Amino acid sequence: MATLKKYDFMGKEIGEESFEDGLLLSEINEQMVKDYIVAHCNNARQWSANTKTRSEVNDVKQKPQQQKGLGRARQGFLGAPQFKGGGRVFGPRPKFNQHSKVNKKTRRLVIQSLLSEKIKANKVRILEVPSLNEPKTKMAFEFFKKLELEDRKVLVIGYSVGDFSNLMKSVRNIPKKYCTFVSKMNGYEMALCQDFVIMSSAMNGIKDILSKKGG
Repeated sequence: MATLKKYDFMGKEIGEESFEDGLLLSEINEQMVKDYIVAHCNNARQWSANTKTRSEVNDVKQKPQQQKGLGRARQGFLGAPQFKGGGRVFGPRPKFNQHSKVNKKTRRLVIQSLLSEKIKANKVRILEVPSLNEPKTKMAFEFFKKLELEDRKVLVIGYSVGDFSNLMKSVRNIPKKYCTFVSKMNGYEMALCQDFVIMSSAMNGIKDILSKKGG
């Protein structure tokens, strides 16, 4: 059984929360995680690069020189690939769409794997929802400093905008700190970060994700 420590916004430990072993995956499929991250990065690209072939460049179609008598190689027209401004050979074309499909089951298993790995490695802290009337970046920095996370990449996970808005604004100007919601977690951000800080209001959502096994 894994046990996570719970803190208040002042960095003081106020309790613990346990995870049953049945909620955590026993094995991490590293190849699946890698394939998901590669697909995520591919899908983040626009894939809109487009080059013109020799038939599409805007150039005169007449021969640049006479066919014979100059001692040089014969040339057809200035839009050929060997001339500056000419068409590209085998250049990127928009028809070669490189977007990758990621199944819902794969996405869920990757998120479960990364959550299980971080929980087992004791890299997850729980933060009691702070009552902030306005953003407090200095308080957020002091919180990470007391937990010795100031130099580490940390993903802060919340549940809803209502109890997470001011904390997000407090954290977003701190280097190496990222925020997301339970419903919008993705394996790329999770793999990028070294530690997780989960809001107490988001714990039920985290357990729901871990409890969904199979298809």
